[in-house]
Amino acid sequence: MLWVKTFHIVFIASWFAGLFYLPRIFVNLAMVPSDSTAERERLLLMARKLLRFMTLLAVPALALGLWLWLGYGIGLGPGNGWMHAKLAVVALLIGYHHACARLLRAFEEGRNRRSHVWFRWFNEIPVLLMVAAVALVVVKPF
Repeated sequence: MLWVKTFHIVFIASWFAGLFYLPRIFVNLAMVPSDSTAERERLLLMARKLLRFMTLLAVPALALGLWLWLGYGIGLGPGNGWMHAKLAVVALLIGYHHACARLLRAFEEGRNRRSHVWFRWFNEIPVLLMVAAVALVVVKPF
């Protein structure tokens, strides 16, 4: 079980690195002048590659988490309300990942209408979700 937990943490940390950085690329994309095609294309390429890599990291992170939960029974049974809250956080993270993919598509299609300030705020969401998930797992408040 400790190996499964170790790799779960490694993949989660790696996935979060992408969730932190992709919106930073969006900030830069939102600031690119309309006449700077090369810069825009370079940032789009970086964003596409990062999204692909993030998705590859998210799959084993989620699979290993399911293995810990259902295979080893972590968070099952009475007195484990924290796990239900953590699963809600995981669902929000998956939704955030999906939202990043949709935002990237909007940039690729020239449909982005959001400012770099909006993306700076959007970039804070995974930080809050990470704090919530870690607190739920470590403190187990309910």
